[in-house]
Amino acid sequence: MKIRIVSFSNDILRWERGLASALQSAGYQVQIDYRGNAPAARFLKTALAMERLAGKASAEPPAFASSDVFSGEPDVILDLTGNVAPGQVPVLSARIDGRPAMSDGLLRLRAGSGLVEIVAYRDDRPVGRAAPMIHDKVWLSRDIDMLLVSVHALFIQTLARLRTGCLEEIVLPPVGPMTDWPALTYARRFAGGIAARMMKRLTPGSRDFSWRTGYRFIDGPGIADTLRIDGPSFSMLADDGERFYADPFPIMHDGRCLLFVEEYPYALGRGVISVAELGADGQFGRPRVVLEEAHHLSYPNVFAHDGAVFMIPESGAAQEVVLYRADPFPDRWLREAVLIEGRTFSDATLFFHQGRFWMFGTERFVGGNPSDTMAVYHATNLRGPWLPHPLNPVLIDRSGARPGGRVIEKDGKFFLPVQDGAEAYGAGLGLREILVLDASDIRLGPVQPIQDAAGKGPASLHTLNRVGRLEVIDMRA
Repeated sequence: MKIRIVSFSNDILRWERGLASALQSAGYQVQIDYRGNAPAARFLKTALAMERLAGKASAEPPAFASSDVFSGEPDVILDLTGNVAPGQVPVLSARIDGRPAMSDGLLRLRAGSGLVEIVAYRDDRPVGRAAPMIHDKVWLSRDIDMLLVSVHALFIQTLARLRTGCLEEIVLPPVGPMTDWPALTYARRFAGGIAARMMKRLTPGSRDFSWRTGYRFIDGPGIADTLRIDGPSFSMLADDGERFYADPFPIMHDGRCLLFVEEYPYALGRGVISVAELGADGQFGRPRVVLEEAHHLSYPNVFAHDGAVFMIPESGAAQEVVLYRADPFPDRWLREAVLIEGRTFSDATLFFHQGRFWMFGTERFVGGNPSDTMAVYHATNLRGPWLPHPLNPVLIDRSGARPGGRVIEKDGKFFLPVQDGAEAYGAGLGLREILVLDASDIRLGPVQPIQDAAGKGPASLHTLNRVGRLEVIDMRA
């Protein structure tokens, strides 16, 4: 497919270069056509110049020299100006909170909540949506980087759906007015954010993150059924204050009930995989380490298959997804196969459906946020080869892209637990129904949030799993 990018010649971010490189990496032929000048954005230029002096602004994107030469009309035009009229060739554009001019859209990062919505259009019809995870809220340049990566991902998603005939018009939620003056909001959040970070550094024992793992035994409906944390209370997996336990995955095997977790010793500074066993008193003992690598490990997705027990822990820090086999179970784990290489893939969640293995997870797209962009892979054999879904990235959604537990079956329907990271990582959990899942198309339903016991707000869950009567969760400490 031949792509022509239409961009302003004086865009201060030069973001069309990164987009062109991402499209070329995805296999498209790309040319850039510069037309006219971008609207003035004095505040934006000033803020980025100040951050550049502080050493926080992004490096200037490399120059893009197109090696693709094609004659005639392109197959698609990507309009980054908002000025290209619809014609014979499909025109795709993106708007940030309804603003076709990029400089206006970027200002929304420092107005209101600072959480923006990106919408892709084919001609004048909305056909795609992205809700990027924006967490810094101090350094504008960093938030812009996250936002622009999501714009790139949305264009690639939209092109994939256009190419495969799966592009459909969507219904948009209303966009509210800009509620703050961006310059004042920028100054207020910058000063407050810097002060909060300094206080944290000066506070003894302060942690950037910490989790608690809970478990209970119940009969009948659980959290996945009621979408609420109610019923019997949870017992907490005890820790000594020198580590935390997170990402609980239970398994029943040979009459034993075991709980695999990420163990994060603060002194080590990376996660390892540990296991706790249920005792006769109905309590889990202290977890013991069963798998450690030179890189961070977490999310120990453990399962039985063909008479053996396997695990796919998260190892995105090594840019690989690895299948481990227990020999013997549960204390020794052998590297069985590398399923995906060269990708920062988080929280791989396996699902066997209609004779095929499916793997849900989030994938860091061109250096963006690791938690808001869902990718799906599939294979006919557990050991591979694993193929990327042609519609990757499937979702760009801060409120429901990163998995948070095994796929759940309810009344013949399948639901994927997903993390809500809109306000903060680990701030909530919900369920998304898997509506369509095959080699050519994939569609997920809206997020069904899990509420607190009173049903008045989101529960601060991070992972949810259940085996038989045993239900396990983790949450922010």
